[in-house]
Amino acid sequence: MDIKLRFVNKSSDGNKSEVVIYQKSVLTTMASLSVAWKVIRYCGRDCTHPFVYPDGYEVAITDEYGNYSPRLPAQNGQMLSVVSTPVGNRRLRYTGPASASTELDVLNAMGQGAVNVCIFKDGRLMGMKTSVSPGQKAVFQYQPALWIGVSSEVVQGEPINSAVISDVNTEISLIGIASADIVMTGGGPGEGSTPYEFNLENIVRC
Repeated sequence: MDIKLRFVNKSSDGNKSEVVIYQKSVLTTMASLSVAWKVIRYCGRDCTHPFVYPDGYEVAITDEYGNYSPRLPAQNGQMLSVVSTPVGNRRLRYTGPASASTELDVLNAMGQGAVNVCIFKDGRLMGMKTSVSPGQKAVFQYQPALWIGVSSEVVQGEPINSAVISDVNTEISLIGIASADIVMTGGGPGEGSTPYEFNLENIVRC
């Protein structure tokens, strides 16, 4: 089920803050890049920014030349494989269940050539595993949670470096939620500035 969310700016910064939202894959042994899934800019005090967190994903592959395959809808518990077509193209195919029901697996089943595997949510890039060689799998496992914070050094759709991740570190659990407001408070100029906080309000449960 898609989750309807609404960012609400109750901070003391007006529209100066850039809010970054992303997800972390929980599989530390199969490290994938965390990507800035959404960056909210110029949202003034008492203003809102609605968005949707879809239930599923879309998967695409890209090569060293910047070419992307068509996106294929996917869910946790599925395995997709990268295969070669008779005319030499690369395509994704459904090929069975994943190793676990909480994972999304993408196998490079080609005879040669590494690929980058890209995960999209609501049409925006959310995660990536680079240089997946033939015979290797990219494994993604995301909890129903968002990580959110304030940073001016992030571009939507681009990987987030470790320094920014250490600052953008508020976890918002979405378990059992149908809709909610994500309310930002804090900030402000000078000595009166307080740390940013993000809390869920107006929660509607599933």
